[in-house]
Amino acid sequence: MHYGQVEGTGFVAFDKRFGQLYAGHVRIERLWTGARWCEGPAWFAAGRYLVFRERSNNSNGNTVDNQGRLITCEHLTRRVTMTHWDGRIVTLADRYQGKRLNSPNDVVVKSDGSIWFTDPAYGIDADYEGDRQAPEIGGCHVYRIDPRTREVTAVVTDMVRPNGLAFSPDESLLYIADTGLSHQENGPKHIRRFRVSSDGASLSGGEVFADCDNGLFDGFRVDTEGRLWTSAGDGVHVFAPDGTLLGKFLIPEIVANVTFGGTKRNRLYICGTTSIYSLFTFAKGCKPG
Repeated sequence: MHYGQVEGTGFVAFDKRFGQLYAGHVRIERLWTGARWCEGPAWFAAGRYLVFRERSNNSNGNTVDNQGRLITCEHLTRRVTMTHWDGRIVTLADRYQGKRLNSPNDVVVKSDGSIWFTDPAYGIDADYEGDRQAPEIGGCHVYRIDPRTREVTAVVTDMVRPNGLAFSPDESLLYIADTGLSHQENGPKHIRRFRVSSDGASLSGGEVFADCDNGLFDGFRVDTEGRLWTSAGDGVHVFAPDGTLLGKFLIPEIVANVTFGGTKRNRLYICGTTSIYSLFTFAKGCKPG
């Protein structure tokens, strides 16, 4: 464990509201190091721990559903799974219209039990994050799993590389990152904002909410006030609901994902490239996991 100020970390404010998000004496802590690529933190409130799994099938995004079960996106097996309380792992989705998914990347669960996930091709582009294979679907989309029928429906089909995603606190909005710059010259490196339909099963809109000024946005979380806390090349960027960049928490490694945890959901856990960092905040995550 390494507590206190970590070399290379710091706070950069662009708006006076940023200073309202943390105490003046708070420092970024490095909790653990030793990963090759650290990603997909999920907080389990009942056990008060972050999930960790060896032989994870190149798992990328994780979240916790409304019953406290682990929902995981596995690159290697090209599927979305649920881990039950007794350890059983079941497949929730591995195909769309009979064709294999690319490599599910990140996932969120809505209050109605529906599961929404992104499916870029990072896990089949090369052997590093999965197995190099030819795509079957012919595109990288965002999908919804119906909570009753388990039917998989494509809800966004116009992205290059859909990545992180999160609902607003009232679930009227869904934010989705597109990291298409990784595979397309002058490609997208932004987060888009979609409006959720009244039936809770489809989306409209899709305007750009924020553009990344350092690296790429990957995974992110939303706090109870609707602010976005998103990963980036230089740390964690915090955006107000209107898209204003409030400030940055600088990390000396590329950040992939974040999540809120702790007994009060006011501790931000940060997955840097090789390490897990944390920061106590005045903000609270809008939901566990």
